[in-house]
Amino acid sequence: MIVNGQYGHGGDVYKNRVTLDFSANVNPLGTPDRVKAAICAAAEAADRYPDPYCTALRDALSRRLAVPPEAIVCGNGAAELIYQLAAVLKPQKTLLPVPSFQDYEAALAAFGSEPTFFPLRRENGFAPDDSILGAIDETVDLLMLASPNNPTGRCVGRTLLRRVLDRCRETGTWLFLDESFYGLTDADRQDSLVPDLIDGDRVMILRAFTKTYGMAGVRLGYCVTRNRELTAALTRISQPWNVSGLAQAAGLAALDCGEWIDKTRALIAEEKAYLIRELETRGVDVLHGDANYLLLSGVPGLYDALLERGILIRSCANYRGLSAGDARIAVRTHAENEALIAAVSEVLHA
Repeated sequence: MIVNGQYGHGGDVYKNRVTLDFSANVNPLGTPDRVKAAICAAAEAADRYPDPYCTALRDALSRRLAVPPEAIVCGNGAAELIYQLAAVLKPQKTLLPVPSFQDYEAALAAFGSEPTFFPLRRENGFAPDDSILGAIDETVDLLMLASPNNPTGRCVGRTLLRRVLDRCRETGTWLFLDESFYGLTDADRQDSLVPDLIDGDRVMILRAFTKTYGMAGVRLGYCVTRNRELTAALTRISQPWNVSGLAQAAGLAALDCGEWIDKTRALIAEEKAYLIRELETRGVDVLHGDANYLLLSGVPGLYDALLERGILIRSCANYRGLSAGDARIAVRTHAENEALIAAVSEVLHA
């Protein structure tokens, strides 16, 4: 997303001189060797068009998620599917809790829709609560939620998620649930709605290989929906061959990397605790989220000061509900995290 000539995401290491990138929330261990090998092997068939139906990948995901293959739509990254949903539904009224991922609003705007914002309260740690249920009525065409949310890292609890689903069923409201960071959340906070879906539900659940398997440069995402009309509509507006053969091969290989994810979750749990402890000791306000990134507050100018030292973090000044004193950092390896803490200490003592 580029607004007024400015790149609106993390990971922009191309225009900045960056030694360490804490702005992109990808797997700190990088891409599994098995995935790299699959991409190299698939390159031998790069002269062929890819399977337009992603048959093998959808079948593998079907077995993993216990849903029919026809309930899965693959995309060129999760972002493509967000824009496709906005293009299909063109909702008149969308309820969007904020702060949240900015591409939701950008996708809606691209197809002539302006969301109604539901502010999440800083004093409540930006956690959604039962008050959102009262905002869902028959006038709301679409509710867009993320669990865990970006940039706060807060998951929506299982009980509340189930109540939101029931409420959307009552009002006929479409529910979009972004679970792109689901694979990197704390092990005891994994609350997905995929098992709760029934045929006909007006629900789309988004997942991505990007973050979980360190595949940001590959571009592969998918959604799960038990609504056949939505599946048909998403497929109908998709570009032909939108998921490359290399990406499909990478996705298949990634699904066999369970030990990689176990190792990653253990690293994130340990290193997130380290970052929280070290940052709070230095007087930085840290939101204790459930994902592989942390929201920091109370240090205006931190983004620029760290960038001068070759460290890129995500300024959150352009998020609705946040300010110039807010920033997001990814959880990285211990050596990288130590370098970040040393730089933050230097900034604070300057």
